[in-house]
Amino acid sequence: MNYYEDYAEENGVKIAYRDYGPKEAEPILLVHGLGAQLVHWPEHLIDFLIENNYRPITYDNRDAGLSTRFLGKPSFVLDYLRYYLRLPMKSEYTLKDMSKDGITVMNELKIDKAHILGTSMGGMIGQIICSMFSDRIKTFTLIASTASVPGPFNGPSKEVQEVMMQRSKMSNPTLEDVYQREIKWVSLIGMEGRDLDTPKFREDVIANFNRAKEKADGFGYARQLLAILASKDRIKRVKAIQAPTLIIHGEKDPVIDVKNAYKMDKLIPNSKLIVISNMRHLIEEEILDQFKEDLLIHLNQ
Repeated sequence: MNYYEDYAEENGVKIAYRDYGPKEAEPILLVHGLGAQLVHWPEHLIDFLIENNYRPITYDNRDAGLSTRFLGKPSFVLDYLRYYLRLPMKSEYTLKDMSKDGITVMNELKIDKAHILGTSMGGMIGQIICSMFSDRIKTFTLIASTASVPGPFNGPSKEVQEVMMQRSKMSNPTLEDVYQREIKWVSLIGMEGRDLDTPKFREDVIANFNRAKEKADGFGYARQLLAILASKDRIKRVKAIQAPTLIIHGEKDPVIDVKNAYKMDKLIPNSKLIVISNMRHLIEEEILDQFKEDLLIHLNQ
């Protein structure tokens, strides 16, 4: 698979991106979720977009992968206490700042308008991009996300929260730490019944670990999580989204409850909702097969 990689920079923040081309195809900016690198996008999704004459552009959010890392060390105990008590929280940067990083990538590539596809935290960032920069958006695809601030009643399941908290506390993990964590994480949020302890899974985890190990300080995930928890809800913003919006959500999502998708479908003026019965939080090939025709119709409008 061919692609071009470089950095886009604005106000001292460098964002690593990957452009799959070709330049004459319709650009679609893919915005990823919490702690994810640009290499975590599934190949079957990238291939599907390229085969249908789209130009996927992926990037590392700030504090992930090869993009700029920040310096703050969130206080795990104090921050989570404030979160559960619903007290105001402060973060080193905001989701609004992260949305501008996506526009920085578009500017670097001299792209005037693009389709936006965001998943999980990337969907939250995408909501802000689409509401603030409406003249630069063709369509919006919103997967496994929410317009609300995650809380005890609309946020992750207890098991998912435990893994997220463990990762937030884990500074400078070893490769084996990361491997065991990824098996547990994907088993919780991916399709049920998968055997993950395979040579291919280990190979991917090692490659992703090595890609970012020189930049990682162990706190990037916690800083991104704090940006989510410290942000206000985006109810007013999603009401202002003008772009045609396709909402895709798993009925069994343990990270962001499906009721968030129904709520966004009511809030976004020009939206369509697809709920997939056997989907959790990830886009496996079997899951993509269930919505790819709808996605294509959506992008082609």
